[in-house]
This record gives sequence, structure tokens and C-alpha cells, in this order.
Amino acid sequence: MSERPKRYISLWDFQAANSEELSFKAGDLFQVLDKSNDWWWVEKLNGEGNGKLEKGCVPYNYLAEEGSVEVQPWYFGDMTRTEAMNLLMRVGNGKGSFILRTSDKQGFLYVLSVRASDTIKHFKIMRNTDGEFHLNTTSFFPDLTQLVDWYHEKPVSPGLILTQPCVKVEPLVSHLNPVPLDEWERPRGEFTLVKKLGGGNFGQVYEGLWKGKMKVAIKTIIQDVTTQDLFVKETTFLKTLRHRNLLSLYAVCSVGNPYYIVTELVPKGDLLNYLRDSKEDELDIDGQLDIAMQVAEGMYYLESKNYVHRDLAARNILMGQNNICKIADFGMARFITDSCYVTFSKEIPYRWTAPEAIEYGRYTVKSDVWSFGILLYEIMSRGMIPYAGLSHSEMLTFIRGGQRMKSPPKCSQRVYNVMEKCWNLNPKERPSFSDLKNILENLSYYEASDSTPTQSKMEVLFGWGKKLR
Repeated sequence: MSERPKRYISLWDFQAANSEELSFKAGDLFQVLDKSNDWWWVEKLNGEGNGKLEKGCVPYNYLAEEGSVEVQPWYFGDMTRTEAMNLLMRVGNGKGSFILRTSDKQGFLYVLSVRASDTIKHFKIMRNTDGEFHLNTTSFFPDLTQLVDWYHEKPVSPGLILTQPCVKVEPLVSHLNPVPLDEWERPRGEFTLVKKLGGGNFGQVYEGLWKGKMKVAIKTIIQDVTTQDLFVKETTFLKTLRHRNLLSLYAVCSVGNPYYIVTELVPKGDLLNYLRDSKEDELDIDGQLDIAMQVAEGMYYLESKNYVHRDLAARNILMGQNNICKIADFGMARFITDSCYVTFSKEIPYRWTAPEAIEYGRYTVKSDVWSFGILLYEIMSRGMIPYAGLSHSEMLTFIRGGQRMKSPPKCSQRVYNVMEKCWNLNPKERPSFSDLKNILENLSYYEASDSTPTQSKMEVLFGWGKKLR
């Protein structure tokens, strides 16, 4: 007897915007026929789930596999700790409101984030060799649903039990790539420039509309010999990459002047201005470390694809909803087939560039790691200028002489140690982005559950006192 195909259930209502899309109500059942892009091609099933009604495209993030943990109102999937914190602090959530989210960190698969009055506590969910889930060494559960049910009755930490799932926000269709990934070239008439957001040496960036309704960012590049090469390199690069911490390319216009590079619109602007404008109660140490971890995640993805960015800096990180970080500005990025990329171009961001790249034009993943150390300095200093007061030549003499920037104010020694590892003169001695992901994760703070030995937040972040067992 053949196994029945997987069925999917819709979590929200959806109204189709064109003839290819399919309208549906929350709770409708589907069989998925094609998952090759952000819009799945599906067949809608009748109420019993067997008769077939109609076919069409639907946004993938409105569906969940029937019977899976994804259908639970408390399950939020792939989400950063800062995103979870922002959601839980919204109106409608009170003490005990919670989110269960996934983690790809070493040692645990899920995190339980719980609101405790005006703070958020995060608990690691481990799984033992028998497949049982647990927060501590006394209570074990065969599945996540039973774990959640248990902590509705028992305290997850002293005085804190789970009450209701965090209010779930319907996903935005505008976050999805609106066309198949092989149909990049679009007619210029589909786009309208609305307002200027910024500019640089090679073009301007505008907020715009796609087909009069979908908000996008449009980078315009005036055509000439230099910018034609830049346009080809940047768009070719972006077409090959898809990651939640990289800016998503939607479309290009290479017919007419200027060229258009159309990407997702990231509403909060660049990280540098966010760091300088935000107050400490808006962005605390946990939030700063979370931003650094997100960038490391995105750079690890680039590292795995053999790309070097060559311009990693706070000004080139964009801040989205719930502080989701997007690495952007890939005009200098290159694919490397050997161990390094060599160029003698002098158009380089000196204060962020590794000494071997400045002096010899040698770019590797490890030169990006040096730049990440400078970016970490920007994050922890809330936007201070690297090597302030030094000229480019003085900066290089300073570095080659074995000196390094001092630790930013209020930055822990453990975090500063990460910067110093990135600034090793020997590229081979610098950590990889895989290493940096794990190092930063180990600096993040997680609560102890009701029967786990506790340790203060200051002890964890700053290395005081005994380590958790």
C-alpha cells in the first residue's frame, strides 16, 4: 500500500492578487506539487482532504505540514532571539506569553522564549539519546507538545509558568521573491521610483513600487563602461544567493538608462545609523551580540559558497523588521576559485580592510574575518569610527607595530577577545565564520530552568564566577 502524499494546512486567510494565485481560508488543505521557489504550486483539496478542487500559486510561509509541530500556535520556526524578544514585548502579550523557535546551534535544537513581566527569558531545549526533550535533568518528554503542556502547570523558572502563545503576526507576502528565480529581467515600466533613500559613488537608492503596489528598494546605476561591469558583477553575485541574512534580489532592468537593481525593502535603514540612534534600553548587550551572530550566519553562508565580500561594515548591514540583519552592498564581492582573490585596486575601505589586502591586494575569507572584527567593534561601541584620529598610513603603521584599538566602553573582555582573534596579523590564525558563530553563541545568555543550577547574567556574559555545569 503506497504512502499517502504529505498534506499541508493553511494558517491564515489569503486573497489572490492575480489569476495565477489561489485564494484560501485558514484551515484549508493542500497537496504541494512544486516547491522550487517562494510561491508553491499547489492543489487545493476538499473538506475531507481527498477530492481535488483547483490549482494555483500560494505563499509558502502561509502553509504548514499537517500534523507537524509547525501547525501549533506557539511554534515560530526559524527566528533570532532579538526577533522573539520584540514580538513578545508587543501589546497583547503578558507575563508567561511564549514562543518556541528553532536553533541550529551546537548542543540543542530549540529555544523556549518566555516573557517575564518586562524581560524575556530564553531556555535551551535539549534532546537526549532516547529522543526525549527536556529543559533540565528531571523532566523528559516524548514530544514538544507535551513539554509545553507540562510548563503550563509547572514553573519553567521560579514564579514563571507558560500562559498563552505569543500573538502571531501574519507573514508579509512582500518578503517573498515575487517571480521565479530564472525570470530576473523585468520591464522598466513595472517599477515606480517613490522617494530617495541614499546614494553612493555609482548610483542612487530609492524606495519604489513594483506594479504599483509592492514596496521594493531600487538601486539605479547610470550606464558607462565602469558601471556596466559593476552592474553585471553585483547582479550575477546576488542571483546565486538566498539566505535570511543576505539582501534578496528580486529583479533587474538592464534595458535603458539607468540600470535598475530591485531588492527587498529593508525598513530601518543601515546598522551604523541604527547603532548611533538607538538607546541602551532599545539595544542591550544581548541585542548587540544577536546582531553580530546574524552577520556571522550570513558570512558563514558566503564562506560556504566561496565568496568574499570585501566591504563588510556597519554601513553595509541593513536592519529589517524585528532587527533582522541583511548583509548588503555586494559591489566589491567576488567568487574565489583559489584560496584568494588578488587585485591592485586602491578603491578600498581602508579602516575595515585587512593589512594583507591593503598592502598586497590579497583577499580571502580570512580578510573578511578581519573586517568582521572591525564591524564587531562598531556594534559594541554603538557606531564609533575605527582608528579615529589616524590617517590611513598611520593606521597601517599602528597595526603592523602590533597595536590594536582598545576595547569599546562597556564591552566585556570576552567579546573584545573575539575582536582580537579576528585581528591576528597571520590570516591563518584568525577564526573562520563557522568558528565565530559558535564563539558568539557561547557568549549568549540562556536561563536555567526550575531545577537547574542558576548563574547570574553578569557571570555568563563577563566570565565571572563558576561556569554552568
